[in-house]
Amino acid sequence: MPVHRTATVRTATALLAAALAGSVLGAAPAWSRPADGTPPTRQVEVFAEDGGISRAQAPAASPYLAGRPQGVAPVRGDGEVTALVRNGEPAAKLDVVVIGDGYTAQEQDRFRADAAQKWSELTSVEPYATYRALFNVWAVTAVSPESGVTGDPDQATVRHTALGSYFWCDGVERLLCVDEKAVESYAAKAPQADLVLVVANTAKYGGAGYNDVKSPVGYEGIATVAGGNARSGQIAVHETGHSLGKLADEYAYDGQGTYQGDEPAEANISTLTADPMRRQGTKWSRWLGQASPDGGTVGTYEGGGYYPTGLYRPTENSIMRSLGREFNLPGREAMIAGFYRHATPLTSPTAAGSRLSAADRLTVDLPVPGTRLHWYLDGRELPRLDGRTALDLAELKLTGPRSRPHVLTAVATDPTPAVADPALRAKLTASLSWVVTR
Repeated sequence: MPVHRTATVRTATALLAAALAGSVLGAAPAWSRPADGTPPTRQVEVFAEDGGISRAQAPAASPYLAGRPQGVAPVRGDGEVTALVRNGEPAAKLDVVVIGDGYTAQEQDRFRADAAQKWSELTSVEPYATYRALFNVWAVTAVSPESGVTGDPDQATVRHTALGSYFWCDGVERLLCVDEKAVESYAAKAPQADLVLVVANTAKYGGAGYNDVKSPVGYEGIATVAGGNARSGQIAVHETGHSLGKLADEYAYDGQGTYQGDEPAEANISTLTADPMRRQGTKWSRWLGQASPDGGTVGTYEGGGYYPTGLYRPTENSIMRSLGREFNLPGREAMIAGFYRHATPLTSPTAAGSRLSAADRLTVDLPVPGTRLHWYLDGRELPRLDGRTALDLAELKLTGPRSRPHVLTAVATDPTPAVADPALRAKLTASLSWVVTR
């Protein structure tokens, strides 16, 4: 195998195993315990019906969580896991866990239908639409004793449910909060949880974004949405911009003042205007001047990361600023990099490292359209096999002693033009190898 491609594969392997750390710029600490000893709260995002986004404080525990008397057996079916979308083994895919709340035992079919609809809404937006085969989606049954959620239709309505979902959280009608420990206990039942979505049994518009959550189960962030509301899927799209793309919010608060800090770590906000950004070749300099899918041209627009001045965002109004929009070009690039932190562009039903013979047939899967595939035998490229996803190994025409082991390697690269940063492009290559004898 050529040296440059070997280095690329090694780099990709290391990067796929790493997780980017970082906090949301301008946010308060994840937990804030008041001085009077009241329970801790967390900053969450609130999503208005007009698409506007703001922040509020949410308690970690819900006062409307349904308790189970000691000694009483769990409800039949509670905690069951169903694969809504199964594209491969969890280790090679990005696993979305959807948990329902406010659905009784008799309403679980409705929950699964609502969960599938939310996934459809999420994957109608790019880059999800192109990369949907990188995902598994698991529905976890949470059986609630009462149907619906607290705060629907009005503030006086109370329902105790498996996750304790409730509107009017922090006094904000459309803020739909949950009990975080209850969410974690159900998410842990799925094979793997990279991303958690709570679907509440309500048609009332609302949701919340818990983007400071770092669960021991493995997921970062929780999005809550109304299962019966057609517009609530956009909440999940925005929230995954934080959890998967590690993107900052691009909205600002009046009165926040001018940002005075260091250059932010997030890919979509900067202290730099266009000219110095271009000269330094940093942040979204490669996208400057290009038409962006959220409308307009990529540049430097003042206001973002909660500050009206001192910070710049790439476009006028992407989904990281208000709902109902697309990701801008830098945001789309960051999302794709996030997908590949959890998933891989190359899989096979035959485990890597397996010992095969010339009588065997080998297949590989390329989940992303347009992925380029190259084959190597003992480090030597086999151009005649380019793009082949199924091989009868007799085609290799192996020579030498029958017991002599040969190494067959497949290398897949996603050539998407939506990733311009060479450092990020390294994440778009993966390889698998097998030992083959005559």
